Amino acid sequence: MNSFNDISQYRRDFPMLNKTMHGKPLIYFDSAATAQKPKAVIDAISEFYTNHYGTVHRAVYELASCSTKNYQAVRQHLRKFLNAAKEEEIIFTRGTTESINLVAYSFGKAFVHPGDEILISAMEHHSNIVPWQLMCEDRGAVLKVIPMNDSGELLIEEYEKLLNSKTKLVAVTHLSNSLGTINPIKKMIQMAHHAGAKVLIDGAQSTPHMKIDVQDLDADFFVFSGHKLYGPTGIGVLYGKECLLNQMPPYQGGGDMIESVTFEKTTYQKLPLKFEAGTPMIAEVIGLGAAVQYIESIGLDHIGKHEQELLRYATERMQEIPGLKIIGNAQEKGSLISFTLEGVHPLDIGTFLDLQGIAIRTGHHCAQPVMQRFHVFATARASFAFYNTKEEVDIFVAALQDISKKLSRL
Repeated sequence: MNSFNDISQYRRDFPMLNKTMHGKPLIYFDSAATAQKPKAVIDAISEFYTNHYGTVHRAVYELASCSTKNYQAVRQHLRKFLNAAKEEEIIFTRGTTESINLVAYSFGKAFVHPGDEILISAMEHHSNIVPWQLMCEDRGAVLKVIPMNDSGELLIEEYEKLLNSKTKLVAVTHLSNSLGTINPIKKMIQMAHHAGAKVLIDGAQSTPHMKIDVQDLDADFFVFSGHKLYGPTGIGVLYGKECLLNQMPPYQGGGDMIESVTFEKTTYQKLPLKFEAGTPMIAEVIGLGAAVQYIESIGLDHIGKHEQELLRYATERMQEIPGLKIIGNAQEKGSLISFTLEGVHPLDIGTFLDLQGIAIRTGHHCAQPVMQRFHVFATARASFAFYNTKEEVDIFVAALQDISKKLSRL
């Protein structure tokens, strides 16, 4: 295994990191939105389309058989990656958003009744708010919110008070995309189970940065997206416990998810195909498999350690800048920093940095309730991946200092 002493050896794996933006070397600090892709992923997709393309599950000719074999191999690999008990518990979706919507619809149909309660947290992405609102409207359930403190940490004692016999499901982010907070999900899952509730964990932000063991966590559902994990867009994963998935109705109807169809009645396939209607995202699954193999070759422990070093370094450097305020100061935090700069609109920060070749995210980050909680309309966000360096952080901080001097006077 390579050492992180020389990040350049990994940066060479990412073609986009060799690009320039406005004539400046690209500094990509927006991996929380979507990560850049290593050549191994790009090559795997190209190789599939060029030499091995065929549909899955539906034909006996060699190309189809090969595609089916490779497709299923990725599912088995993901079972090991998450330490799921069975590969049937791995459902392919189009992303975290679809995974959550699938659970909201199907779990709601199977288990939620009028007067039941769903708990989410005050720091959720819109994708872990709106589906539950829709489900509650449909099922006559009540949505309740776990509050947080000024540091961006959930108030666990308030969470405990909200849990009761009416609580059917808790849906909470593992790592906040807007604050960076890492929530104590293992403890929260234990508390929910003690109350008789099930738990969905949004792992979109955590899965690229730390090892996930769904059995150790005892999560009922765990969801993430491929594109944040250095894989393609348009592919995601839903892990669900087999006993729950078997009781849930299909999310969509169509080809592949059926056992038999007549005009009078349709019967459905067993897991996982029951939830995978239509021709699946074959190339995207192949690409996701390559991405998982790539990060495993580096090691999530190494990745997490390097990113935490970047987070500490960037936090210290950014606190040197007059008027800069970091939004989200949890003790347990992932490698992203949301901030405001006194007298400067976040959009102006992003625009100025763009002209310096630095890519960050600005806006409400699909987390408008978080912005309201901290009395801001938007923030700027820098998010770090293992391919980023302290030298890039220094350039970023120098640019912010320049912005502070020039734009805060206007």
